[in-house]
Amino acid sequence: MVGVEYLVTMTTHVPDGTPEAAVDDVRAREAAHTRELAAQGHVLRLWRPPLQPGEWRTLGLFAAGDADELERVLASMPLRVWRTDEVTPLSPHPNDPGTPGAGSGTEFLVTFATAIPAGTPDDVVADTEARETDRASKLAGEGHLLRVWRLPGEGRILGLYSAADAAELQSILESLPLYAWMSVQISSLTRHPSDPATAN
Repeated sequence: MVGVEYLVTMTTHVPDGTPEAAVDDVRAREAAHTRELAAQGHVLRLWRPPLQPGEWRTLGLFAAGDADELERVLASMPLRVWRTDEVTPLSPHPNDPGTPGAGSGTEFLVTFATAIPAGTPDDVVADTEARETDRASKLAGEGHLLRVWRLPGEGRILGLYSAADAAELQSILESLPLYAWMSVQISSLTRHPSDPATAN
């Protein structure tokens, strides 16, 4: 499916007193419908972010023609009756390798905010950006950089990385030519049982 990609943070709050059988039924219908949406090209990936006790959250990578279509897709999911969704539109990034499927290691979502120091010569910026593109290509070839998008806001980027562990990820990030100009926020991800890239 060709469309806009969106990162959706889905937070579920089951009302107190809801019978466990009802929860199990809704979750089973959610899993079945998620498989249908994946087959239609709307659900691309699903992960579980780090959770606090009592939290029930999922991160999803969705594709839709526009925000209205995405809302129809999200509203069609059975868990929506108990869920709130926070949607972040993603824009294409020229360094995106577009890797389908899941990485072989632990996956991490990394948010970068780039701020080029005032007074940096244009040729230094251009050289650093060119080396960044080259390094991104090498990391994609090694299976570490799976996807990269532009986020809303100046100089904000979201990357999906695969690494053996947090220490390896840190070494990967520090190898980026733009790293000295970046602030970085990392979220370690675990596989979601309904992730289209890993579900059997």
